[in-house]
Amino acid sequence: MTSREEAAVAAAKSGVVIRELHEIGEFTQVYRLFEEIWRPDPGNAPVSVEMMIGFAHTGNYVAGAYEGEVLVGASVGYRAAGGSLHSHVTGAAIGRGIGYALKLHQRAWCLGRGLDRITWTFDPLVRRNARFNLVKLGARPEEYLRDFYGVMADAINEGDSSDRLLAVWPLDERPVEARSEPAEGRVRVLEEAGPGPVERPADADVVLVGTPHDVERLRREDPAAARAWRAAVRKVLGGLMEAGGRVDGFTDRGDYVVSLTG
Repeated sequence: MTSREEAAVAAAKSGVVIRELHEIGEFTQVYRLFEEIWRPDPGNAPVSVEMMIGFAHTGNYVAGAYEGEVLVGASVGYRAAGGSLHSHVTGAAIGRGIGYALKLHQRAWCLGRGLDRITWTFDPLVRRNARFNLVKLGARPEEYLRDFYGVMADAINEGDSSDRLLAVWPLDERPVEARSEPAEGRVRVLEEAGPGPVERPADADVVLVGTPHDVERLRREDPAAARAWRAAVRKVLGGLMEAGGRVDGFTDRGDYVVSLTG
């Protein structure tokens, strides 16, 4: 099955039609959808209508997922160095496979234009996004970015520091395969104990770095615990990656699998 056929199958399963967008009215719909998802402070929108107009006009990626006439997902990206697309922002209704369908559409779009990888950033504390990126798609984090966007004023980030992982997704014509890493027999160097994290020495070649069960809820209900998780993951996961550790996967329990050998 080609990448274009895979994308069409994923869109059909999620009940949407995905297409590139070109009109101001369409970009306005995307802007409003992202407002509903992130509920940002005024002036802090994920992407402006004007930016989407410029991206689409210059051959970049602006696409929407429609259920009938209703926009239920969208993605905006731009061409970057090294034959890649940087996916700047993607948002969709949760739990219906629309985000996955958008990523496969984005993948097919890139392969049709000779681009061989897609990059994007995501919050290392958001467990569902890590699982989607690393397990469902097979992308891999290549860099830990500390406070990448500064303090973000929206309902999801709740004023938290914006540490991010840079995900890199190599593209080819092979089917995308979901894969999860086992946790058994591996040393856990950061794990959940109550609402907060507990750190342990990294004395093995492969270690597990845990994440909070639901950091977005934790930010609302226990901001101190959320801040403790941010500091711990920055120190442990960020430190391991900066020292040459490689993230090889993500477990069903919500741990990053980090190899400390070359």
